[in-house]
Amino acid sequence: MRDPAENDALFLSPQARRERNREEMRRAIMHAARAVMREQGVAALSLREVARRVKLQAPALDAYVPSKMALYDALFLEGIRTFRTYRSQSNPHQGSFREALNAWLEGYMRFAQEHPDLYQLCFERPVPGFVPSAASMKESIDGLARLEGELAAMIAAGQVNPGLPTSQARDLIIAMSHGLTSQHMANEPHLPVGDGRYGGLIPFAVALFEAAWAPEQRANPDAGDATDQ
Repeated sequence: MRDPAENDALFLSPQARRERNREEMRRAIMHAARAVMREQGVAALSLREVARRVKLQAPALDAYVPSKMALYDALFLEGIRTFRTYRSQSNPHQGSFREALNAWLEGYMRFAQEHPDLYQLCFERPVPGFVPSAASMKESIDGLARLEGELAAMIAAGQVNPGLPTSQARDLIIAMSHGLTSQHMANEPHLPVGDGRYGGLIPFAVALFEAAWAPEQRANPDAGDATDQ
C-alpha cells in the first residue's frame, strides 16, 4: 500500500515539489550539523563534513547554506525556539513564585541535558567570531522580555519583592540557572535534573530567592529590631 505522503506528492506542482525537497534537505543539513557538533564540539562544525553526511558535494551546500556562520545562525534560532518550548511547558503563569522559579531552573537544566549542542551555542560562547543575526537575537530578547514580564506580574501581585529593578532580578535568576546548569553539565551530565552535586541544589536555590525576596521582609525591614527593644 502506498504511503499517504507519497500519494500527496503525486499531486504537487513542480514548484511545490522543489520547495518540499528543498525543505527536506534543509532539515537534513540541520540534523547533520547538530550531530557533528555533539560528536566533535560546537566550534568544530565543518561544512565539508555536513555535506558528506547529507551526500552532497561541498560546493552544492551553498545553495542551502551560504556560509558556516549562516548555518550557526540557523542553529541558534532553532535553539532559542526549542528552549521556548521548555519554558511554555513549565506553565510559569500558574501557581506560586516558588513553583514558577523551580520550573524555570529545572527547565533550563533539562534543555541543556537534552540539547547540549544548542544549549552551548545559545547560552555560552563556544564559536569565536559568531554573532547571531538581528532576527535571531530579536527572538532571544523577546524571551527575556517574557521572563521579565512574568516576574513583574508576580511583584505586582505581591508574591515577591526583590528590592531591585525587575531587569536585574531577571538577570539574577538567569545567572543562578546558568551557574547550576553549567556545573551540572560539567560534572554530572548523566544524572537527571534534580539529582547530583549541583542538580540537587535547585530546591535550595529556590528557597534562597524566596527568603531573600519575601515581600513582608521588604515591607517591614526593622520589624525584628522593634521586638527586641
